[in-house]
Amino acid sequence: MITTGQRWLRRLTTADAPGGRPRVRLVALPHAGGAASFYHRWARLLPRDVELMAVQYPGRQDRADEPCAVTMPELADPIAAALASMAGPTMAVFGHSMGAAVAVEVTRRLEERIGRPLLRLFVSGRPAPHRQRPTAVHSGGDEALLADLRRLGGTDESLLAQPGMREMVLPSLRADYRLIERYRPATAAPLRTAITAICGDRDPEVSPEEAAAWREQTSGDFRAQVIDGDHFYVTKRPVAAVRAVLADVRPRFPLATAWPSTP
Repeated sequence: MITTGQRWLRRLTTADAPGGRPRVRLVALPHAGGAASFYHRWARLLPRDVELMAVQYPGRQDRADEPCAVTMPELADPIAAALASMAGPTMAVFGHSMGAAVAVEVTRRLEERIGRPLLRLFVSGRPAPHRQRPTAVHSGGDEALLADLRRLGGTDESLLAQPGMREMVLPSLRADYRLIERYRPATAAPLRTAITAICGDRDPEVSPEEAAAWREQTSGDFRAQVIDGDHFYVTKRPVAAVRAVLADVRPRFPLATAWPSTP
């Protein structure tokens, strides 16, 4: 029988730490149309005492036969349930683009479950909720979706030109766009978990000012980081991305291994 954790989580690294317990458990959530494999390049960059788990949304890759989520609770509720037994002060959550919004909702649910903050929440490539930009790309046709992919620069043009690839990618992409464009964050108290907001300096989706506005979403520590890159700096500049994350988890949990020097 497949458990909730097995359905939603993909363990990309296993921490090599004393007692078998990671010093940091990093949970990564992908963007609209994305999958857990988006974070594979991070796996060989992280120190051995950091465990990396990526979330697999339904409707793609090994979950292609499942219907895509329609509302934010359809994602956030089961993800939080899958993480609940592991949640605590060693867990950091990273979400990119749509994944940033999902990460906030998951973190809020985990705080309610365990009664305390997580180690840190990283929100990447997305404006703060109260600075969210209204869009309706999902209501257009396939070309509207493809045009937005081109705008963000995250997909090889040669792949978009292949009919088979488009047929495989577009259904989950459209569903995710519909979910995130209809998402309206509820007015709620700030999180207790500290937040780091990260964006690329050439990201058309979020400006440094819009990223800095995430400060209002936490009663804890806040830091904003701007990285040289576009919306998909996460995979195009993985060393810089991983360094940005480790910079804000190292102070409480010194990492046992040397910093990786190559991508």
